[in-house]
Amino acid sequence: MCPGAVSTSATAYREAWRRALEDPEGFWGERAQALTWERPWERVLDASHAPFYRWFTGGRLNTCYNALDRHVEQGRGEQAALIYDSPVTGTVARLSYRELRDQVARFAGALAAQGVARGDRVIIYMPMVPQAVVAMLACARIGAVHSVVFGGFAPHELAKRIDDAQPVMVISASCGIEVQRVIPYKPLLDEALELAHHRVGRCIVLQRPQVAATLVAGRDLDWSEAVAAAQPAACVTVEATDPLYILYTSGTTGKPKGVLRDHGGHAVALAWSMEAIYAMQPGDVFWAASDVGWVVGHSYIVYAPLLAGCTSILFEGKPVGTPDAGAYWRVVEQHKVNALFTAPTAFRAIKKEDPAGALIARHDLASLRTLFLAGERCDPDTVQWAQQQLRVPVIDHWWQTETGWPVAANCRGLTPLPVKPGSASVPVPGYDVRVLDDSGSAVAAGTIGNIVIRLPLPPGSLPTLWQNDEGYRDSYLARFPGYYLTGDAGYIDADGYVWIMSRIDDVINVAGHRLSTGAMEEVLAGHPDVAECAVIGVGDALKGQLPLGLVVLKAGVARPHAQLRQELIERVRQQIGALAAFRHVAVVTRLPKTRSGKVLRATMRAIADSQGYAMPATIDDPRALEEIAAALRPLGYAEGVRT
Repeated sequence: MCPGAVSTSATAYREAWRRALEDPEGFWGERAQALTWERPWERVLDASHAPFYRWFTGGRLNTCYNALDRHVEQGRGEQAALIYDSPVTGTVARLSYRELRDQVARFAGALAAQGVARGDRVIIYMPMVPQAVVAMLACARIGAVHSVVFGGFAPHELAKRIDDAQPVMVISASCGIEVQRVIPYKPLLDEALELAHHRVGRCIVLQRPQVAATLVAGRDLDWSEAVAAAQPAACVTVEATDPLYILYTSGTTGKPKGVLRDHGGHAVALAWSMEAIYAMQPGDVFWAASDVGWVVGHSYIVYAPLLAGCTSILFEGKPVGTPDAGAYWRVVEQHKVNALFTAPTAFRAIKKEDPAGALIARHDLASLRTLFLAGERCDPDTVQWAQQQLRVPVIDHWWQTETGWPVAANCRGLTPLPVKPGSASVPVPGYDVRVLDDSGSAVAAGTIGNIVIRLPLPPGSLPTLWQNDEGYRDSYLARFPGYYLTGDAGYIDADGYVWIMSRIDDVINVAGHRLSTGAMEEVLAGHPDVAECAVIGVGDALKGQLPLGLVVLKAGVARPHAQLRQELIERVRQQIGALAAFRHVAVVTRLPKTRSGKVLRATMRAIADSQGYAMPATIDDPRALEEIAAALRPLGYAEGVRT
């Protein structure tokens, strides 16, 4: 769907969108000139192995050089590159571009001294501290491939990623800090290393004052000692198509998928996105209130702001509770933030605690030009509340771990467009977004279908999965040949605006975190009393979705259901992590299925969310749906459900 119906005043946007699709090599070749290359590319777009496209083949560069050294050499050495703000420790620290470059170079030397070399994988399992950013950039500096794992993940999940990435080193910290508790990381890491089949030879551990980690002799190194003994490392030039990082995202099978990101296309797309989408200029202050463990943290805490010469905020806190629902406004005022990027979940939490905006009124937010929201679809009420309270444009936009940067957005640096609350706005230049029905045919404007992107994907998007080309093809390309399957359902309206309505698979979105119901089902099924189970995502006013478990017990099990539910909840917390927000389990006598044995998850979701549904023609026994509704009502679901 071409956004041709967008207002004719949107000339800069429409021209960029048209040219990026009609002349991608010319368009992206020009964007790439903003970076420093050691050797220019031979081909901007290499389609010789389609559908595995590559960008800037033959070109050589270093991402860390472009993010740090380049700015120092061009006179921005004393500008703040990173502002670390940690209300949980009472710390505010500023690192200039020169200081950050020097710390990264020294830590890169520490990695090299331990034998880490170009192409080696390094897992980073750290909290929101500057050293996490240093570790990522240090890997990029020497051509190593980093894989950041969110500190909230349980040992079982960390072990999966260790086995898949096969790192030569893990970088961690002694603890993470939540609102009211300290979480020791080292015991989790030690357990993961024991669970993993792949043996990791070296770990570097940052000792935080809140907890002292016990180091394993011969394997673990203290961060400070490793850095003190190291010499600064120079940038290692790599191919534009070499991997920069692996970021794991949940798959429907429970097996993590390693999204691969390259150096060249990633740097080009992210640097341009800061100007075109977020309207940021060198020296501006950008705050992505996310975590480095997620793609938003990779793209818009670390790489994009630094590539663009901006100042980036690294916030170790929460939207509420550190100390209250005014935390964000204190940061905006104190650090003169120009653009804030966060998840709708954060604003729903703030709105719940401060509905009248009393805490907002206490702060001078004159520096704030724009609020950007992403992570899950933002409900119109939240957009409108934020607009009324902040009196700045509130821009909902849509993208994925796989794309690495926005697919649909109101490009503030090109031509700002009218905001339609509930819509992610229009396709970003480089993305040809379409809506197809299940047979692969295009649907009319306003008709819900499968949201896809015509190939090739633009620079910055995943070229494939880590060591899994077949999985990339099967997961994203096979269903609609010539298109990338986003996994989202929605529509494009007559004005060219994209509306994301739901997921089309069983990966659920909890507060912006994509989690696999299949992985949770594996955990529940492992309980000795459970015969079979299903996990569905149900609507939640704060987090967008929450997982809801339904379990069928083995014959003869007569234990109290309350005790069993608590055991199942604790199992998920231990094996998936607290971020799954798994709190509700219903014990049922059977799961509704088709005659072929397929569990009717979509129908159960409709029942749980109190929506109308059509009785599936292939259902084995319609009474099973009535039983599901009865079991869910005591949990606060399935109220007034009807067929």
